[in-house]
Amino acid sequence: MRRHVKNKLLEKLNEMGRMHGEIARAYEAGEYDRARELLAQRQEDAILVGNTIEAQSEGVQESDCAAIVQKLEDYCEALYACASGIRAYESAQFDRMTDDVAAMIKERIAGRREVAFFPYKASMWDSLESIWRAADADADCDAYVVPIPYFDRNEEKAFVAMHYEGDQFPPYVPIVRWEEYRTEKRRPDVIYIHNPYDNANKVTSVHPDFYAKELKRHTDLLVYVPYFVCLHHAVPPALCLLPGVLHADRVMVQSERVRDIYIREFHKFEDEYHCHGAFGDAKEKFVALGSPKYDRVIAAGREAIEIPESWRAIIERDDGSRRRVLLYNTSVTGILRGEADVLRKIAAVFARLKGDDAVALLWRPHPLSETTCAAMRPELIAAYHQLVETYQKENWGIYDDTTDLHRAIALSDAYYGDMSSLVELYRLTGKPILIQNLKEI
Repeated sequence: MRRHVKNKLLEKLNEMGRMHGEIARAYEAGEYDRARELLAQRQEDAILVGNTIEAQSEGVQESDCAAIVQKLEDYCEALYACASGIRAYESAQFDRMTDDVAAMIKERIAGRREVAFFPYKASMWDSLESIWRAADADADCDAYVVPIPYFDRNEEKAFVAMHYEGDQFPPYVPIVRWEEYRTEKRRPDVIYIHNPYDNANKVTSVHPDFYAKELKRHTDLLVYVPYFVCLHHAVPPALCLLPGVLHADRVMVQSERVRDIYIREFHKFEDEYHCHGAFGDAKEKFVALGSPKYDRVIAAGREAIEIPESWRAIIERDDGSRRRVLLYNTSVTGILRGEADVLRKIAAVFARLKGDDAVALLWRPHPLSETTCAAMRPELIAAYHQLVETYQKENWGIYDDTTDLHRAIALSDAYYGDMSSLVELYRLTGKPILIQNLKEI
């Protein structure tokens, strides 16, 4: 039985108990028709509770279910006896009966939790995976991974194309189609999200049905886990007040230092808009539990990864020896600034390393590079497409546009590229890191 169903049953029994006194007052006032009406209503309540227990009995011992239903039937018979005048009404007796039923429900029905994970990009699944693994391993928890669709947006912020990446998740992750999981009906006990933007992102948007404000209506606990980690634990203030942060009941952050920044910016927001308490208590909302992204990096190892044959042909020489793999990470920062130099910089890096027998370049552009360029800097999109096409056609380096970031981290020997959250993750490996200067070509 789901935990929220169990809680609803206990609430109904508590409500029934409160009405016992009302029935007694009706008898004392000589309002016998009113008393009989209230007795009949309590019978209907008891039948509803019994039917719910029988219908939602998954995970409940059959003998426990039968014992609780029998108690409810005894309660109904006692109500009928009073309504028929066979016995006098005593509210204390009925209080004891509903209390007994409530105690049996508490003791004999565990109440299973349902936890739903709503990732949108498969490449960002690492921000939720270790949490899902823990929930999936919990015998009293039903965990569902429900990838949700997202849209590209044009310069007018209109939706122009829908994407769904449910088929790109690791094969060991069981996927539930978003059309089949009706949040308002299932009402999961906990919902996890990693997209905080809702309608505030100019480049993409998750499906509006999965905006944080909407999801909060259908769960007891909405948890936002950032899809990024912050270099030197310095989170940009703008990321602390996004819709997903405000509407979440809990926000899991990577460290106490990051938590302090979130709390500080949250309090400044409350002061400015005079909305203290409207979005929860900051000290309860923000919790420093680390980032699942760290867990994924620590767990990844070169021995466990599968290397595509096309990659292996670039990494390995004809004699079987191995070239050093340089992870070249380019972010959307330069694109967002409208810097044409960012493309010339990338081309210059290619020119420098092409033909270098000591190094195998693994270029991994940010997953939203093309989308960001098309939406925010359309004047650069043709040149960007040409750059990618030429690199892939020449086939001297690896082009990694897959969802598996951690394969690139584990496979590579050093990092070169932009300052981004990937640097914070790569730092855990202990391997060399060099940040590129876009102004030096």
